[in-house]
Amino acid sequence: MLDTLDQQPPDALLALIKLYNDDPRADKIDLGVGVYRTEDGGTPVFAAIKAAEHKLVLEQDSKAYLGPEGDMGFVHALMPYIFGEDPTRSGRIEGMQTPGGTGAVRLAVALAHKSGAKRMIVGAPSWPNHAQIIKDIGLEIVSFHHATEDGVADLDAVKQAIAQSQPGDSILLHGCCHNPTGIDYTHEQWDEIAEALSNSPILPIIDLAYQGLGHGLEEDSYGLRAVLAAVPEALIAYSCDKNFGLYRDRVGALYVMAKESHQIDRILSNGHSLARANWSMPPDHGAAAVRLVLRDEELTAMWHGELDAMRARMRQVRDRLAEAGTVGTVDLTPLGIQNGLFSMLPLSKEQIMKMREDHGIYMAGSGRINIAGLTMGNIEKFIDAVADVSA
Repeated sequence: MLDTLDQQPPDALLALIKLYNDDPRADKIDLGVGVYRTEDGGTPVFAAIKAAEHKLVLEQDSKAYLGPEGDMGFVHALMPYIFGEDPTRSGRIEGMQTPGGTGAVRLAVALAHKSGAKRMIVGAPSWPNHAQIIKDIGLEIVSFHHATEDGVADLDAVKQAIAQSQPGDSILLHGCCHNPTGIDYTHEQWDEIAEALSNSPILPIIDLAYQGLGHGLEEDSYGLRAVLAAVPEALIAYSCDKNFGLYRDRVGALYVMAKESHQIDRILSNGHSLARANWSMPPDHGAAAVRLVLRDEELTAMWHGELDAMRARMRQVRDRLAEAGTVGTVDLTPLGIQNGLFSMLPLSKEQIMKMREDHGIYMAGSGRINIAGLTMGNIEKFIDAVADVSA
């Protein structure tokens, strides 16, 4: 039976890693893989996480199963950061742990599908795995343009998509630090989106994978909170992989906001059932470390400081790129007002190949770059390379 399987293409970014590693040039630059990097190119473990892990090793007294809901102490400790002063929305919000943000997105889409969703409305471009998950679960994808040619979020496009929605539709929105464009909705635009959703039959899914990497923990939750204040129900996929540096530990959560508090247990029982059939229970270690960080004032302050430093470094890179203005035929100015790890450059596949072959600069074939791969030591080389290939 296995002979019937077709060869699947390798993941493009994983292939890019190998090409980069095999390149002998000392001044090569990796802008492909979506992880945070320090000024010296490393992706360190947060000091707050290290301290929590040390505490965990000393105090943890069991490795027994937790169940499909995972570490509920972790789930609840995050809620004030995500949802604000009334984190449960008066008993209407509850959650469960998932294997990373990817697990949270998959569970959200599966739960929407089980609830009767037939179509998923998604801005284009989006994180490539969004489409893979949606198609694998069996929903039809309806696309709208996320950004205009001027490099700002296309409010008219998303509002039109909402206006044309029908019962059985769900919409997937990036909460902040849009992947892959870095182009976010303004607060005023989020208010208009929330109002449009309040008058539609759509089930919103908010993917909040980069909270704290845009403008701050509170600021980056504005859009999510605006939507939740306007709609009766929603699903929220959350990731700690980026803002706690826990990529390989796979730390995420799915939250459900129900119309009435008495519905929460029934809805989450379906989430638990879906999780049981997929991964049984999520990995515990990283979530336990986050729980310890958020329950200790000193470790929480340490985490805030580390997160602030990450955001400031990426803002410094963006400011320098914007300062360069138009190089060759590429205007780098919009990158200064974009957010998070990613932005997209309007380069052709041939130009991207030339960046790699002539300059040792590795980036995704879509033109997406990881801003954190640039430092004050290599950014001038990058700017010069863009000017060269687009001249």
